[in-house]
Amino acid sequence: MSSDLATRPDAPAPTVQQGSRIRELLASWDTAVIFLTIVVVLGASVMNPDFGSATNFTFLVLDLAPIFLIALPMTLIIVTGEIDLSVASTLGLSGGAMGWMWNNGFTIEAIVPMCILLGALLGALNGFLVATLGLPSLAVTIGTLALFRGLAFVLLGDTAVSNFPRAYTSWVTGTLGDSSVPNLAVPLVILAVVFGAVLQFTSLGRNIYATGASATAAKFAGINGNRIKFWLYVVAGAVAALAGVLWSLRYSSARADNGAGLELSVVAAVLLGGVSIFGGKGRLVGVLAAVVLLAALQNALRLEDISNEALTVVTGVLLIVAVLLPNLIKAVRTSSDRRKAVARL
Repeated sequence: MSSDLATRPDAPAPTVQQGSRIRELLASWDTAVIFLTIVVVLGASVMNPDFGSATNFTFLVLDLAPIFLIALPMTLIIVTGEIDLSVASTLGLSGGAMGWMWNNGFTIEAIVPMCILLGALLGALNGFLVATLGLPSLAVTIGTLALFRGLAFVLLGDTAVSNFPRAYTSWVTGTLGDSSVPNLAVPLVILAVVFGAVLQFTSLGRNIYATGASATAAKFAGINGNRIKFWLYVVAGAVAALAGVLWSLRYSSARADNGAGLELSVVAAVLLGGVSIFGGKGRLVGVLAAVVLLAALQNALRLEDISNEALTVVTGVLLIVAVLLPNLIKAVRTSSDRRKAVARL
């Protein structure tokens, strides 16, 4: 009886497999980033009581909102093996267009969708150059980074537009009822669930991974990787433009230089979250944990009166670590597997 039970397909094997999966999950990069985020948040709360205050929590969420938003489509783009360095300039151009339209009599209700449409068109330009013409995304988006930022200065110059309706600025900076949870947390969570579900549980998500793992193999499998990349750039542009609108409303200031340098934090968060710069690998949960980690680190350092230059250095170091460490771990594991294989021979 026990012998028959042991040979059944559903006997102890699933338990072993389940244990293996649990160990694999605990040893994953995502779990490590989540654990590190918890450690940083708890450590900062102990070292500086102001960090754990309700007011600081509100500001922390508001600070991470634009990075959080832009990191969602950026994750999908990098999983396909491409990159978009123009997102911060798209944010700035969206803010510039918003200020220009407001000065010329447009209503906020008309400005917001027009800015999002503008962002989608800017993303379509990137998608056309990368996906349709086959140009390298790094070179293309460095070029459009400069182009979009320059256009923002053409629209507004060095001026700032700051007389937006209080109802909108108050909502963006306000909280849910008497809590310390910002209103912005609601759309952030909804969008995170949507992007995460698309990437992990749909055929589009599987096609995105396949395209990043091997564009040639994906093509032979009937996957139109170029079309996927094009629309991902469109979505990235629209989301970056939305972030530009929210940025302008939060600070009640539409400027051409809004979000300057933000692309560094976005890319750092995506790579630190475990997404491979070579494509085909990564999950959104790790990226979102990395966004919180970066925001918490920067917030804690600001509370200690650390300069913005030092914050940039920290971000740069984390970006290097995010690229270097996973590759070192992979090299060590490969070397260990080879030694084990030789030992078996």
